[in-house]
Amino acid sequence: MGMPPLEEGPPLSPFEFWPAAAFYAPVWVWNVLLSVRYLGVRLPLIANPSIEGGGIVGESKSAVLGLVRPEARNWFAPHIAFDRGHDLPMSACRRALRAAAEAGLGLPLVAKPDLGCRGAGVRPVRTEAELANYLAAFPPGERLVLQTLIDLEGEAGVFWVRHPGEERGRIVSLTLKYFPHVIGDGISTVEQLIRADPRAGQLAHLYLGRHSARLDEVLRAGEPLRLAFAGSHSRGAIFRDGTALVTPQMEARFAEIAAEIPEFWFGRFDVRFADIADLQRGEAFRILEVNGAGAESTHIWDSRMTLGRAWADLFRQNRLLWAIGAANRARGFRPQAYLDFWRSWRREKALVPAYPPTA
Repeated sequence: MGMPPLEEGPPLSPFEFWPAAAFYAPVWVWNVLLSVRYLGVRLPLIANPSIEGGGIVGESKSAVLGLVRPEARNWFAPHIAFDRGHDLPMSACRRALRAAAEAGLGLPLVAKPDLGCRGAGVRPVRTEAELANYLAAFPPGERLVLQTLIDLEGEAGVFWVRHPGEERGRIVSLTLKYFPHVIGDGISTVEQLIRADPRAGQLAHLYLGRHSARLDEVLRAGEPLRLAFAGSHSRGAIFRDGTALVTPQMEARFAEIAAEIPEFWFGRFDVRFADIADLQRGEAFRILEVNGAGAESTHIWDSRMTLGRAWADLFRQNRLLWAIGAANRARGFRPQAYLDFWRSWRREKALVPAYPPTA
Protein backbone atom coordinates (compact mmCIF):
# COMPACT_ATOMS: atom_id res chain seq x y z
CA MET A 1 0.00 0.00 0.00
CA GLY A 2 2.80 2.47 0.82
CA MET A 3 1.46 5.92 1.57
CA PRO A 4 -2.27 6.65 1.35
CA PRO A 5 -3.10 8.28 -1.97
CA LEU A 6 -2.47 12.02 -1.91
CA GLU A 7 -5.95 13.43 -1.46
CA GLU A 8 -6.97 16.28 -3.70
CA GLY A 9 -6.99 19.78 -2.35
CA PRO A 10 -6.11 23.32 -3.38
CA PRO A 11 -2.46 23.70 -4.42
CA LEU A 12 -1.85 26.00 -1.44
CA SER A 13 -3.94 27.14 1.49
CA PRO A 14 -4.56 30.92 1.59
CA PHE A 15 -2.13 31.33 4.53
CA GLU A 16 0.37 28.53 3.88
CA PHE A 17 3.27 30.80 2.99
CA TRP A 18 2.32 33.96 4.79
CA PRO A 19 5.17 35.85 6.47
CA ALA A 20 5.78 34.35 9.91
CA ALA A 21 4.91 37.62 11.66
CA ALA A 22 1.45 37.63 10.08
CA PHE A 23 0.60 33.98 10.67
CA TYR A 24 2.00 33.62 14.19
CA ALA A 25 0.88 36.98 15.63
CA PRO A 26 -2.26 35.52 17.32
CA VAL A 27 -0.20 32.57 18.57
CA TRP A 28 2.33 34.92 20.17
CA VAL A 29 -0.51 36.81 21.88
CA TRP A 30 -1.85 33.47 23.13
CA ASN A 31 1.60 32.59 24.46
CA VAL A 32 1.66 35.82 26.45
CA LEU A 33 -1.71 34.91 27.96
CA LEU A 34 -0.43 31.42 28.79
CA SER A 35 2.63 32.94 30.46
CA VAL A 36 0.32 34.99 32.67
CA ARG A 37 -2.00 32.03 33.33
CA TYR A 38 0.85 29.71 34.36
CA LEU A 39 3.08 32.42 35.85
CA GLY A 40 6.10 31.74 33.68
CA VAL A 41 7.25 32.86 30.23
CA ARG A 42 10.09 30.30 30.25
CA LEU A 43 8.02 27.23 31.12
CA PRO A 44 8.42 25.68 27.61
CA LEU A 45 12.17 25.48 28.33
CA ILE A 46 11.48 22.75 30.91
CA ALA A 47 8.84 20.84 28.96
CA ASN A 48 11.61 18.28 28.30
CA PRO A 49 14.12 18.79 31.12
CA SER A 50 16.72 16.42 29.67
CA ILE A 51 16.99 18.45 26.43
CA GLU A 52 18.79 21.80 26.29
CA GLY A 53 16.17 24.53 26.46
CA GLY A 54 13.47 21.87 26.30
CA GLY A 55 14.12 21.61 22.57
CA ILE A 56 12.89 25.13 21.77
CA VAL A 57 16.11 26.21 20.07
CA GLY A 58 19.81 25.35 20.07
CA GLU A 59 19.56 21.69 20.96
CA SER A 60 21.96 19.13 19.47
CA LYS A 61 20.29 16.46 17.31
CA SER A 62 22.93 13.89 18.24
CA ALA A 63 22.63 14.71 21.94
CA VAL A 64 18.86 14.18 21.82
CA LEU A 65 19.27 10.86 19.98
CA GLY A 66 21.97 9.94 22.48
CA LEU A 67 19.40 10.09 25.28
CA VAL A 68 17.58 7.05 23.90
CA ARG A 69 18.10 4.01 26.10
CA PRO A 70 19.38 0.80 24.47
CA GLU A 71 15.96 -0.87 24.67
CA ALA A 72 14.54 1.51 22.05
CA ARG A 73 17.51 2.18 19.77
CA ASN A 74 16.45 -0.35 17.16
CA TRP A 75 13.56 1.99 16.27
CA PHE A 76 16.00 4.75 15.27
CA ALA A 77 18.00 5.13 12.07
CA PRO A 78 21.68 4.52 12.97
CA HIS A 79 23.82 7.65 13.02
CA ILE A 80 27.08 9.19 14.15
CA ALA A 81 28.01 12.73 15.11
CA PHE A 82 31.01 14.07 13.20
CA ASP A 83 33.08 17.19 13.81
CA ARG A 84 33.86 18.92 10.51
CA GLY A 85 37.18 20.29 11.76
CA HIS A 86 39.30 22.63 9.68
CA ASP A 87 41.02 20.14 7.37
CA LEU A 88 40.58 19.93 3.60
CA PRO A 89 37.28 18.46 2.35
CA MET A 90 38.80 15.18 1.09
CA SER A 91 40.67 14.69 4.35
CA ALA A 92 37.47 15.36 6.30
CA CYS A 93 35.61 12.99 3.98
CA ARG A 94 38.05 10.16 4.68
CA ARG A 95 37.76 10.80 8.43
CA ALA A 96 33.99 10.76 8.17
CA LEU A 97 33.90 7.50 6.23
CA ARG A 98 36.27 5.86 8.72
CA ALA A 99 34.16 7.02 11.64
CA ALA A 100 31.00 5.79 9.91
CA ALA A 101 32.57 2.41 9.12
CA GLU A 102 33.66 1.99 12.75
CA ALA A 103 30.01 2.45 13.72
CA GLY A 104 28.84 -0.03 11.08
CA LEU A 105 27.56 2.65 8.68
CA GLY A 106 28.35 3.08 5.02
CA LEU A 107 27.18 4.99 1.99
CA PRO A 108 24.52 6.04 1.16
CA LEU A 109 24.00 8.36 4.11
CA VAL A 110 22.05 11.48 4.99
CA ALA A 111 24.16 14.44 6.09
CA LYS A 112 22.61 17.16 8.21
CA PRO A 113 23.71 19.79 10.72
CA ASP A 114 23.75 18.76 14.35
CA LEU A 115 22.29 22.18 15.17
CA GLY A 116 19.48 23.32 12.92
CA CYS A 117 15.79 23.29 12.18
CA ARG A 118 13.19 23.10 9.41
CA GLY A 119 15.29 20.84 7.20
CA ALA A 120 18.20 23.26 6.90
CA GLY A 121 21.25 21.66 5.30
CA VAL A 122 19.77 18.17 4.89
CA ARG A 123 21.15 16.26 1.91
CA PRO A 124 21.56 12.63 0.82
CA VAL A 125 25.19 11.69 0.11
CA ARG A 126 25.39 8.57 -2.01
CA THR A 127 29.02 8.76 -3.11
CA GLU A 128 32.36 9.80 -1.64
CA ALA A 129 32.41 12.80 -3.98
CA GLU A 130 28.98 13.97 -2.77
CA LEU A 131 30.11 13.68 0.85
CA ALA A 132 33.31 15.64 0.11
CA ASN A 133 31.29 18.36 -1.62
CA TYR A 134 28.92 18.55 1.35
CA LEU A 135 31.82 18.88 3.79
CA ALA A 136 33.42 21.54 1.60
CA ALA A 137 30.28 23.65 1.97
CA PHE A 138 29.79 22.93 5.68
CA PRO A 139 30.95 25.52 8.24
CA PRO A 140 34.45 24.54 9.48
CA GLY A 141 34.62 23.54 13.12
CA GLU A 142 30.92 22.71 13.39
CA ARG A 143 29.30 19.34 14.03
CA LEU A 144 27.09 17.37 11.69
CA VAL A 145 25.16 14.11 11.80
CA LEU A 146 25.67 11.28 9.33
CA GLN A 147 22.71 8.92 9.36
CA THR A 148 21.82 5.78 7.45
CA LEU A 149 19.67 6.72 4.45
CA ILE A 150 16.19 5.28 5.04
CA ASP A 151 15.01 5.57 1.45
CA LEU A 152 11.37 4.58 1.93
CA GLU A 153 8.30 6.14 0.37
CA GLY A 154 6.48 6.95 3.58
CA GLU A 155 7.36 9.79 5.95
CA ALA A 156 5.32 11.21 8.80
CA GLY A 157 5.53 13.54 11.77
CA VAL A 158 4.12 11.92 14.91
CA PHE A 159 3.39 14.51 17.61
CA TRP A 160 3.36 12.92 21.04
CA VAL A 161 2.42 14.42 24.41
CA ARG A 162 2.42 13.05 27.96
CA HIS A 163 1.64 15.12 31.02
CA PRO A 164 3.86 14.36 34.02
CA GLY A 165 1.84 12.10 36.30
CA GLU A 166 -0.10 10.49 33.46
CA GLU A 167 0.48 6.79 33.02
CA ARG A 168 0.54 7.04 29.26
CA GLY A 169 0.83 9.72 26.63
CA ARG A 170 -1.05 10.19 23.38
CA ILE A 171 -0.53 11.17 19.75
CA VAL A 172 -2.18 14.54 19.19
CA SER A 173 -1.18 15.01 15.54
CA LEU A 174 -0.07 12.87 12.61
CA THR A 175 1.25 14.58 9.49
CA LEU A 176 1.75 12.59 6.31
CA LYS A 177 4.56 13.99 4.15
CA TYR A 178 4.57 13.65 0.38
CA PHE A 179 7.47 14.49 -1.91
CA PRO A 180 6.49 16.53 -4.98
CA HIS A 181 7.42 15.28 -8.44
CA VAL A 182 7.11 16.53 -11.98
CA ILE A 183 6.57 14.01 -14.79
CA GLY A 184 8.33 14.37 -18.12
CA ASP A 185 6.41 14.65 -21.37
CA GLY A 186 9.35 14.35 -23.78
CA ILE A 187 8.92 17.99 -24.81
CA SER A 188 9.10 20.35 -21.84
CA THR A 189 12.24 21.24 -19.92
CA VAL A 190 12.48 20.68 -16.18
CA GLU A 191 12.02 24.40 -15.59
CA GLN A 192 8.90 24.46 -17.76
CA LEU A 193 7.48 21.44 -15.92
CA ILE A 194 8.06 23.09 -12.54
CA ARG A 195 6.50 26.37 -13.59
CA ALA A 196 3.49 24.62 -15.15
CA ASP A 197 2.70 22.53 -12.05
CA PRO A 198 -0.25 23.97 -10.05
CA ARG A 199 1.64 23.83 -6.73
CA ALA A 200 5.31 23.75 -7.69
CA GLY A 201 4.79 26.69 -10.04
CA GLN A 202 3.75 28.83 -7.07
CA LEU A 203 6.83 27.68 -5.13
CA ALA A 204 9.31 27.74 -7.99
CA HIS A 205 11.80 29.67 -5.83
CA LEU A 206 12.14 26.53 -3.66
CA TYR A 207 12.89 24.19 -6.56
CA LEU A 208 14.64 26.03 -9.38
CA GLY A 209 17.91 26.67 -7.58
CA ARG A 210 17.94 23.14 -6.18
CA HIS A 211 17.72 21.70 -9.71
CA SER A 212 19.68 24.41 -11.50
CA ALA A 213 21.91 21.88 -13.27
CA ARG A 214 18.88 20.19 -14.87
CA LEU A 215 16.58 23.10 -15.70
CA ASP A 216 17.18 22.82 -19.46
CA GLU A 217 16.92 19.02 -19.48
CA VAL A 218 13.95 17.42 -21.23
CA LEU A 219 12.69 14.39 -19.32
CA ARG A 220 11.47 11.35 -21.21
CA ALA A 221 7.69 10.91 -21.38
CA GLY A 222 6.60 9.43 -18.05
CA GLU A 223 9.98 10.01 -16.34
CA PRO A 224 9.54 11.40 -12.80
CA LEU A 225 11.79 13.95 -11.12
CA ARG A 226 11.53 14.30 -7.36
CA LEU A 227 11.67 17.97 -6.43
CA ALA A 228 12.43 17.67 -2.70
CA PHE A 229 14.28 15.16 -0.52
CA ALA A 230 13.84 16.65 2.96
CA GLY A 231 10.43 16.10 4.54
CA SER A 232 10.10 19.75 5.51
CA HIS A 233 7.18 21.95 4.53
CA SER A 234 9.36 25.03 4.23
CA ARG A 235 11.60 23.12 1.79
CA GLY A 236 8.72 22.11 -0.47
CA ALA A 237 7.27 18.84 0.85
CA ILE A 238 3.47 18.42 0.71
CA PHE A 239 1.72 17.84 4.04
CA ARG A 240 -1.61 16.15 4.77
CA ASP A 241 -3.43 15.76 8.08
CA GLY A 242 -3.37 12.06 8.94
CA THR A 243 -4.49 12.31 12.58
CA ALA A 244 -7.61 10.25 11.86
CA LEU A 245 -5.33 7.31 10.96
CA VAL A 246 -3.80 7.03 14.46
CA THR A 247 -4.52 3.66 16.09
CA PRO A 248 -4.25 2.36 19.67
CA GLN A 249 -1.38 0.09 18.58
CA MET A 250 0.50 3.04 17.16
CA GLU A 251 -0.02 5.09 20.33
CA ALA A 252 1.13 2.18 22.47
CA ARG A 253 4.33 1.79 20.45
CA PHE A 254 5.25 5.45 20.66
CA ALA A 255 4.46 5.45 24.36
CA GLU A 256 6.99 2.63 24.78
CA ILE A 257 9.62 4.49 22.77
CA ALA A 258 9.05 7.83 24.51
CA ALA A 259 9.38 6.12 27.88
CA GLU A 260 12.96 5.19 26.90
CA ILE A 261 13.92 8.86 26.49
CA PRO A 262 14.48 10.32 29.97
CA GLU A 263 12.22 13.27 30.83
CA PHE A 264 10.69 13.50 27.36
CA TRP A 265 7.11 14.76 27.56
CA PHE A 266 6.36 16.84 24.50
CA GLY A 267 7.57 16.70 20.91
CA ARG A 268 7.50 15.19 17.46
CA PHE A 269 9.02 12.02 16.06
CA ASP A 270 9.90 12.23 12.35
CA VAL A 271 9.64 8.71 10.94
CA ARG A 272 10.06 6.80 7.68
CA PHE A 273 8.17 3.64 6.72
CA ALA A 274 7.33 1.51 3.71
CA ASP A 275 3.63 1.01 4.39
CA ILE A 276 1.15 3.12 6.37
CA ALA A 277 -0.47 -0.09 7.63
CA ASP A 278 2.83 -1.05 9.30
CA LEU A 279 2.99 2.32 11.04
CA GLN A 280 -0.61 1.93 12.21
CA ARG A 281 0.32 -1.45 13.72
CA GLY A 282 3.29 0.14 15.42
CA GLU A 283 5.71 -1.91 13.32
CA ALA A 284 8.44 -1.57 10.67
CA PHE A 285 9.33 2.11 10.87
CA ARG A 286 12.47 4.05 11.65
CA ILE A 287 12.74 7.32 13.56
CA LEU A 288 14.96 9.94 11.94
CA GLU A 289 14.76 12.71 14.54
CA VAL A 290 13.18 13.66 17.83
CA ASN A 291 12.08 17.30 18.04
CA GLY A 292 11.29 18.84 21.41
CA ALA A 293 9.28 21.83 22.60
CA GLY A 294 10.04 23.85 19.47
CA ALA A 295 8.24 21.30 17.31
CA GLU A 296 4.92 22.02 15.67
CA SER A 297 1.81 20.00 14.90
CA THR A 298 2.61 20.22 11.21
CA HIS A 299 -0.76 18.92 10.01
CA ILE A 300 -1.76 22.61 10.03
CA TRP A 301 0.12 22.98 6.72
CA ASP A 302 -2.36 20.71 4.92
CA SER A 303 -3.59 22.93 2.06
CA ARG A 304 -7.19 22.03 2.98
CA MET A 305 -6.77 23.49 6.47
CA THR A 306 -8.73 26.59 7.46
CA LEU A 307 -6.94 29.46 9.17
CA GLY A 308 -9.24 29.29 12.19
CA ARG A 309 -8.60 25.62 12.78
CA ALA A 310 -4.85 26.02 12.30
CA TRP A 311 -4.75 28.70 14.97
CA ALA A 312 -7.03 26.68 17.27
CA ASP A 313 -4.79 23.61 16.97
CA LEU A 314 -1.68 25.66 17.76
CA PHE A 315 -3.47 27.23 20.72
CA ARG A 316 -4.25 23.74 22.07
CA GLN A 317 -0.69 22.57 21.44
CA ASN A 318 0.82 25.50 23.31
CA ARG A 319 -1.64 25.19 26.20
CA LEU A 320 -0.35 21.64 26.66
CA LEU A 321 3.23 22.90 26.40
CA TRP A 322 2.80 25.47 29.18
CA ALA A 323 0.87 23.02 31.37
CA ILE A 324 3.66 20.44 31.07
CA GLY A 325 6.28 23.09 31.82
CA ALA A 326 4.33 24.14 34.92
CA ALA A 327 4.09 20.52 36.07
CA ASN A 328 7.84 20.09 35.66
CA ARG A 329 8.48 23.32 37.56
CA ALA A 330 6.41 21.87 40.41
CA ARG A 331 8.66 18.80 40.26
CA GLY A 332 11.68 21.00 40.93
CA PHE A 333 13.04 21.75 37.44
CA ARG A 334 14.25 25.25 36.62
CA PRO A 335 14.43 26.75 33.12
CA GLN A 336 17.50 27.83 31.19
CA ALA A 337 18.68 31.36 32.00
CA TYR A 338 17.52 34.14 29.69
CA LEU A 339 21.08 34.93 28.59
CA ASP A 340 21.88 31.30 27.78
CA PHE A 341 18.68 30.98 25.76
CA TRP A 342 19.47 34.16 23.83
CA ARG A 343 22.98 32.92 23.04
CA SER A 344 21.62 29.59 21.78
CA TRP A 345 19.08 31.36 19.59
CA ARG A 346 21.70 33.73 18.16
CA ARG A 347 24.11 30.89 17.41
CA GLU A 348 21.50 28.82 15.59
CA LYS A 349 20.26 31.78 13.57
CA ALA A 350 23.83 32.60 12.55
CA LEU A 351 24.66 29.05 11.51
CA VAL A 352 21.56 28.12 9.47
CA PRO A 353 22.35 30.42 6.49
CA ALA A 354 25.90 28.99 6.37
CA TYR A 355 24.81 25.38 5.84
CA PRO A 356 24.87 23.66 2.42
CA PRO A 357 21.64 23.97 0.41
CA THR A 358 18.87 21.57 1.37
CA ALA A 359 18.09 18.84 -1.15
